[in-house]
Amino acid sequence: MTTKTTTPDDDNPKDKRSYRAHGDGGLYWHKTKKRWIAEITIGYRPNGKRITRAASALTKTEANAELKRLIRERDEAKKVDKKATLAQVMRDWLAHGLPGRSPKTIEKNTDFIENRIIPAFGERKKLSELTADDIEEFLEDQASELSTATMRELHSALRRAIRRAEKREKVGKNVAELVDTPAGRDGRPSKSLTFAQADSVLKASERSPLHAYVVLSLLTGARTEEMRSLRWDHVDLVGEPKADPPIPPHLMVWRSVRAKGETKTKKSRRTIALPERAVAALAEHGRVQNEWRGQNDLSWSDDDLVFVTINGTELDAHNVRREFRAIVADAGLNSKEWTPREMRHSFVSLLSDAGVPVEDISRLVGHSGTSVTETVYRHQIRPVIRHGAEVMDRLFPAAS
Repeated sequence: MTTKTTTPDDDNPKDKRSYRAHGDGGLYWHKTKKRWIAEITIGYRPNGKRITRAASALTKTEANAELKRLIRERDEAKKVDKKATLAQVMRDWLAHGLPGRSPKTIEKNTDFIENRIIPAFGERKKLSELTADDIEEFLEDQASELSTATMRELHSALRRAIRRAEKREKVGKNVAELVDTPAGRDGRPSKSLTFAQADSVLKASERSPLHAYVVLSLLTGARTEEMRSLRWDHVDLVGEPKADPPIPPHLMVWRSVRAKGETKTKKSRRTIALPERAVAALAEHGRVQNEWRGQNDLSWSDDDLVFVTINGTELDAHNVRREFRAIVADAGLNSKEWTPREMRHSFVSLLSDAGVPVEDISRLVGHSGTSVTETVYRHQIRPVIRHGAEVMDRLFPAAS
């Protein structure tokens, strides 16, 4: 069987005819619409009636291109696994599509998949039947509960899982790519300690085993994940005062608790001069840690970490958060309103308030540019000049 193709000329739209092979679809001129129509058959209903897909164009060349597109999409649809479900695809991506990711990342995506995506669509939802409208409706529903940042991560999990299925010919099109991420609920904005509040927190921390951690966070701006993975061989409390130029005591921020120990970005890998107060706090912290090691010699896990539990094991985020809340409460502040990461925000704001240019602050905190420093971290702005450790020595001088 053949399918006719009708081609109009300037005078008679039906004076030229050509033929296409069966299955190649057809082109015809629509008098009323005055457009070329490309049409293919994609199947038949139980009553024998054809199921068609069509597209139109002003010229025959454009219509021919549309015809080829329709044929390509039909052929791709034939290849896909019609039995694959969204639940299977999401779990497959979780099991095999996140190599080398941190346990925290896997835990977060597991929560997305098992507690949000699969309950919303069900175990039996066929991937081939999933539409952009389905995804859009799901995301809009989730946006009433989640922050904008979390919405982006949730949408990303859908896109990446379906993209993996697309590469394995389980679906012809990634419909999650066709939808924009809706804005979610406003999250709690980060904020900065004032000078007086920061001073109170520093003093309150003197009664805590987390004292050196707090001093280092507030006076160097290191990230919490960088602090928890810091090793003693990356801390120099002496420097080289006789070198030319002299090398001050410093901290090498080369690791983090992220996957494979990598810092957040390449520019996050940096060496920071230590204020005198931080040097004194770290020296005392090392002395106390040696006492802990002597008391728990048999159970001590000696990984050379600077910040550890009394048994020598690595601090986790919960350890730090719990102790920091106690310090904040002791400083007379509402512990529910502050988190450890806001010490980094406070470092940026205090330096800016003391006159350090945003370009210098950006380098100190390991940002790739000044935009994030200005829009996310800097809460007090009064730019002039000077540098991190020198300014912190002036703001928070070591005890004489």
